[in-house]
Amino acid sequence: MAQAAAAHGLQLSGADLKRIGASSLAKFELLDEIGKGSFSVVHKARTTVDGSFVAIKKVKVKDMLDEKAKRDCEHEIALLQRLDHPHIIKYFTSFLENGELFIVLELADGGDLAQFIKCFRQHGKLIPEPTIWKYFSQVCAALKHMHLKRIMHRDVKPANVFITSDGRVKLGDLGLGRFFNPNSVAANSLVGTPYYMSPERVQEQEYDFSSDVWSAGCLLYEMAALQSPFVNETKNLYSLVKKIVASEYPPIPSNLYSDELRALVAVCMDPNPMKRRDTSYACTVATQMYERFVRSSACKANTPAST
Repeated sequence: MAQAAAAHGLQLSGADLKRIGASSLAKFELLDEIGKGSFSVVHKARTTVDGSFVAIKKVKVKDMLDEKAKRDCEHEIALLQRLDHPHIIKYFTSFLENGELFIVLELADGGDLAQFIKCFRQHGKLIPEPTIWKYFSQVCAALKHMHLKRIMHRDVKPANVFITSDGRVKLGDLGLGRFFNPNSVAANSLVGTPYYMSPERVQEQEYDFSSDVWSAGCLLYEMAALQSPFVNETKNLYSLVKKIVASEYPPIPSNLYSDELRALVAVCMDPNPMKRRDTSYACTVATQMYERFVRSSACKANTPAST
């Protein structure tokens, strides 16, 4: 879901929400629509108490699979509210009103990674490798934190990585889609098209945290190639699934990016989930590579120009 918020202002904390008792829609003024998915709409909102900004996701409860799915979804949201990490969109609170579920979220005001990639693609420019490592290390840090809490994301993709006005990224839109009835999705919708889904998921097999690692590998690839590794298979779902299962995608040219980047894509996108490296490994590599580029840049800046 593309969540592009363009405004600036005060940001709420969880303590602020508790203080003003923000457990009903009357406590907020809904502003622009900033995102839309198959089962939800996201609005920028301002609190009526002090004017600070949040994002509010309105979820179509009637589209949930059944009563158990509703209870499981509420339990999942309660878990997400306990996540506290600088690179994860904060889930502040949630409440039911008029038969709809409202989730109050931290507002990221710089667009999302999908828009960022699209901008570079439209201008025919490559994303600088230090920027790729900076953003990817932050995504991996967020995933590592979630996995340590035994929570899977299930929907890692560029559109779910949000950018703040100060240039940090935050992982959001944590996958609640499994609680909804797929039949309520329009027949011509691309929701569920598995560009970022692991081989085990597209084959409807059991999956675990390594499935998120696969999706992160797809995201890293896309930042370098400016397109999904499987984007060329848009019209033939069978062929798309076949290529995902085989992890068959165009290589990233060696003259454009480092061997380390291409190697990390490969180990994250190993078709065998048992052979995939975990988020801790990916986070370590990404952080070390970003720090290497920062040191290299600093050395160049401090080197006197030759005469």
